Amino acid sequence: MMGNGFWDSLKRPIMALAPMADVTDAAFRRVIAKYGKPDLMYTEFVAIDGLLSDGYDKLSKDLIYTDIERPIVAQIFGTKPENFEKVARMVADMGFDGVDINMGCPHHALVKSGTCGGLIGDIPHAKEIVEATKQGAQSGPNKIPVSLKTRIGRNKIITEEWIGGLLEAHPAAIAIHGRTVKEMSKVPAHWDEIAKAAKLCRDAGVVSLGNGDIKDLRDAREKVSESGTDGAMLGRAIFGNPWLFSEYIPTLQERLSVMLLHAQIYDELFTGIKPFALMRKHFGSYVGGFNGAKELRTKLMEAENSKEVEEMIKPYLEN
Repeated sequence: MMGNGFWDSLKRPIMALAPMADVTDAAFRRVIAKYGKPDLMYTEFVAIDGLLSDGYDKLSKDLIYTDIERPIVAQIFGTKPENFEKVARMVADMGFDGVDINMGCPHHALVKSGTCGGLIGDIPHAKEIVEATKQGAQSGPNKIPVSLKTRIGRNKIITEEWIGGLLEAHPAAIAIHGRTVKEMSKVPAHWDEIAKAAKLCRDAGVVSLGNGDIKDLRDAREKVSESGTDGAMLGRAIFGNPWLFSEYIPTLQERLSVMLLHAQIYDELFTGIKPFALMRKHFGSYVGGFNGAKELRTKLMEAENSKEVEEMIKPYLEN
């Protein structure tokens, strides 16, 4: 069945980069697109209520992207269907290839407020949100598909009931993280449940992506083959490894050079907008496997900008 926008033209299996707050920002996505571009990228999730308020100027920085990242999907979250409709129209006007609804983040405050993973189980409300988002995404000259990312339950596994309910709203694609909200990331992902969801999606003509505990592309291909999904979504494996989707093994010098480039792009885009401290979480993943790695990591955790990073790694690049 065709009619899922750009999703129908992606080669199978689809290998997507998962959206991760304060990780897959515009700076990191540019680096990944240069060194190991996936088939599909998402922005970090952005609050729809914030985009429709005085916070627009600040929050819209999370929606900057370049053509090198295409196809690029904007991920949004909230609770009010009417605001989803407005923001979907806004996202389409910004030129995104698609819009994705976060129905899975397990962060306690968000779940408690009834958004993200807090939507799981409330099928009527979730369907209303998908339908409103589709209305907004299809209302302007740039008509874009609507997808969503979710989990297999909130406090218990309800895969077939929940995914089956969502499919009644006919999204273009569903990414399924194989754990409940309650499980967070504390247990192995239930790929048998992802397989159940994949069959429901296949029968409905909806694209499915499996997510959870994927180590690398080889592992992703195996899990796709076993579960019957159309593709996989890789998240934590990207830390310190922008080459993940190219399967290239970098030298130490290449790792440090690209880490510096990442820090420089971060400075260029986010100085005065986001704290450099958010960049530091990447350093521990880039730096490892050589004599002096621990000492360098400790130093890097004090870095306040990319110039300081450059000074700290200079001796390692020269040797």
